[in-house]
Amino acid sequence: MTATVIHGLDELKSKVGQELGVSDWLEVTQEAVDAFAETTGDHQWIHVDPERAKDTPFGGTIAHGLYTLGLGPQFSYAMFEISGVAFGINYGYDKVRFPAPLPVGSKVRMGATLTKAEDVPGGVQFTVTQTFEREGGDKPVCVAESLSRVYGG
Repeated sequence: MTATVIHGLDELKSKVGQELGVSDWLEVTQEAVDAFAETTGDHQWIHVDPERAKDTPFGGTIAHGLYTLGLGPQFSYAMFEISGVAFGINYGYDKVRFPAPLPVGSKVRMGATLTKAEDVPGGVQFTVTQTFEREGGDKPVCVAESLSRVYGG
C-alpha cells in the first residue's frame, strides 16, 4: 500500500469527511498477543491461555482490546502522512469501543476517515475515526476517534 500524502495544514483541513484509506490485512498471532501481555502486564487467560480459552464462546484466545487499538499508528502510517509540518503528536482519544472480539489467528485491518480538523495555536487538531474490522466479521472489532495535533513547518 502506498501512503497518501497530505500537503500541509490547509490541505488537511480540506479533507474533512474523506476516507484516508484502508490498511492491508494483518494476521493476529498468539506470539504478538503474548508479547503485548508481557509488555502491559495484562495476562488475563482469555488472551494468553489457548487451552482454557477454547471452552469459551470464542473458541480460543482473543486479542486484548488495547492490542487492537495499539495497531492504529502502524496502520495509519501505512495509509497517510502529512508533509510540510514541523511535527505531530498523538493527543488522545474521544471515544473507543470494542463491539466484537478479535480472535487470535484472524486477520484485522483498519479504515480511516478524517472526521474533524480545527485550528489550535500553531497548528491543527484533527480527528480520525478508525474502524478496525476482522476478516469475515459482521461488525467492527474496534471503533475509535483518534485525536492528533500537527504543528506548522
